[in-house]
Amino acid sequence: MIEVLAKSQGKILGVRLTGKATDDDYKKVFMPTLENLIKEYGKVRCVYFMDEGFQGWEVGAMWDDAKFGMKHRNDFEKIAVVGGPKWAEWSTKIASHLVSAEIKTYTADQLDDAWSWVKA
Repeated sequence: MIEVLAKSQGKILGVRLTGKATDDDYKKVFMPTLENLIKEYGKVRCVYFMDEGFQGWEVGAMWDDAKFGMKHRNDFEKIAVVGGPKWAEWSTKIASHLVSAEIKTYTADQLDDAWSWVKA
């Protein structure tokens, strides 16, 4: 599941991923929200918070994420990836070579630090 966080404002989008992120989550919540922000602000900043219940992505959701990322690889300024399993940190490092954004990873207990960095 993907949930937009209340701290989101302006060109900054924060989302919480819990359970399994689905293709439906990407198509109905995540991608339309980001598309609207990119249309309004040009470049956006994101906080991706994977909580302790996060179990990964469905195959369709992974594909949606990859396609969206490539299409908009120049539309992000900063991306903070918070929490999640160790493999999420590795995939973030790989993704950092595919997008023009500055990307940082944080542990789950550093969520406030991630928000501060994205807002700066």
